[in-house]
Amino acid sequence: MPDTTVATFAWPDLGDTFNWADDWFDVIAAGNDRTALWLADADGDRRFSYAEMAARSDRLAVVLDAHGVRKGDHVLVMLGNQLELWETMLAVIKLGAVILPTSTMLDTADLQDRVDRGSVAHVVTNAAETPKYTGVHGDFSRIVIGGAADGWAPYPDHLGDPAPAGEQRPVVTTRTTDPCLVYFTSGTTSKPKMVVHTQTSYPVGHLSTMHWIGLRPGDVHLAISSPGWGKHAWSCFFAPWIAEATVFVHDTPRFDPAALLAQLERAEVSTFCAPPTAWRMMLQADLGARPRALREVVSAGEPLNPEVIDRVRDAWGLTIRDGYGQTETTAIIGNAPGADVTAGAMGTPLPGVTVVLLDPLTGAPGDEGEVCLDLRERPVNLMAGYLGEADRTADAMRDGHFHTGDIAARDAAGQLTFIGRTDDVFKSSDYKVSPFEVESALLQHPAVAESAVVPAPDQARLNIVKAYVALAAGWEPTADTARQVLEHARDVLPVYARVRRVEFAELPKTISGKIRRVELRELEERAAVSGTPAVGEWREDHFPELRGTRAAEAPGAS
Repeated sequence: MPDTTVATFAWPDLGDTFNWADDWFDVIAAGNDRTALWLADADGDRRFSYAEMAARSDRLAVVLDAHGVRKGDHVLVMLGNQLELWETMLAVIKLGAVILPTSTMLDTADLQDRVDRGSVAHVVTNAAETPKYTGVHGDFSRIVIGGAADGWAPYPDHLGDPAPAGEQRPVVTTRTTDPCLVYFTSGTTSKPKMVVHTQTSYPVGHLSTMHWIGLRPGDVHLAISSPGWGKHAWSCFFAPWIAEATVFVHDTPRFDPAALLAQLERAEVSTFCAPPTAWRMMLQADLGARPRALREVVSAGEPLNPEVIDRVRDAWGLTIRDGYGQTETTAIIGNAPGADVTAGAMGTPLPGVTVVLLDPLTGAPGDEGEVCLDLRERPVNLMAGYLGEADRTADAMRDGHFHTGDIAARDAAGQLTFIGRTDDVFKSSDYKVSPFEVESALLQHPAVAESAVVPAPDQARLNIVKAYVALAAGWEPTADTARQVLEHARDVLPVYARVRRVEFAELPKTISGKIRRVELRELEERAAVSGTPAVGEWREDHFPELRGTRAAEAPGAS
């Protein structure tokens, strides 16, 4: 079914001034007792209505103002999935200050980098995190939750009380182009970039995300996402609250697939978003019966393998709809509700976005190339730029397009399929190899829980395909397992993309969960220079029965 919204959608004209917390959230929150935030943790359930969240954030804004938080100040918010995170984000937006969401997994060196490059003026965090700041130098105020710490002011505990007569928070006017958030990218290949979003690019831009997820007023929405990263704002803050839905948070110290599945049923979750890694872990734990209220299931963060989509459809009768975007954008490509889904495809451009595929070398448009956004009609849901890096911003937006750095192909139906990062795709015998395609094929084997495919330098073929494999439960890193994986790859992949080396290992990831293939590529390059294979590496040559091929291996043009 075609997505007719694309043809009829227009971004709202908000004029010169806009503040999402004031002009949207507080407006829909007035007298609204519908649950905005539902927290479920070891202590039980706590629910807060839209009206309560508006009032609590108003009272917090008064306190933050007293601590010197002013319009334009950068506020580093380092919190977990807790009530104070949502209160603080609303309050900071209301004051016209700028949120710097930050993961609790960062160490002192990471925090010093953020304080310095992010021009941080204020920090809000939990008592357990304050020791990390002992060695962080800078002139910033400090607010602590859940305990006392030297040099830290306490977060208020009276936000749920009625405001005393005469207490009013400061009213700040913000322009639509004023900064609202600065997100640090996950840094898979270099030092994290600092992405600036305005009062409209994320708060309003997430209309596309809301559409992709399929959110409706009254929905109970659960997303597996860690605070500090852009996807958390996508699915745990802006998109659900734009739709007047309930954000449901199941907070546990570690990801527990069985407990999560129980919560989907108990809370009558209607829309659910999880990254591919979580979907794979849930499949290993046994999905069981479809949760009774579940209507929409989506995935984002990394490409979703067709094998996962098929298995979830078989178990639940629901099709996971993949979506695509970056920290620099909201959702820009996706399989919308009701659309025909091609397994493995990202979908089609979402409302308000014009996507073109440009050859990375020539810049010519075509049906395969770098995913770019046409800036002649600049989409609202695109960042303002990179903080303090005018040259990098100009490069990303060169020649009238925003360049994502991702390669995709478009089929005759207009469906876009992810091929890889511009620096992930490699050549073997003059053929292009997409790591994602090989990884999807490997995932069909029961031994493979997850894999990362990289080029191993080779004198004859330029590169050959090597797979680092994280094994599924019950499988051992033995010669027989390696033989089975290599044999499976021989049977399902074309000769040029066939896996010829396999190594069982824990995959290196960023703290946001993305695989750092760059580390594995560097390992292979060092091994090639030294001439010393990895200790745990298995090669086709170790298994004489695998040396035959299904087709000639003559090089060909890609």
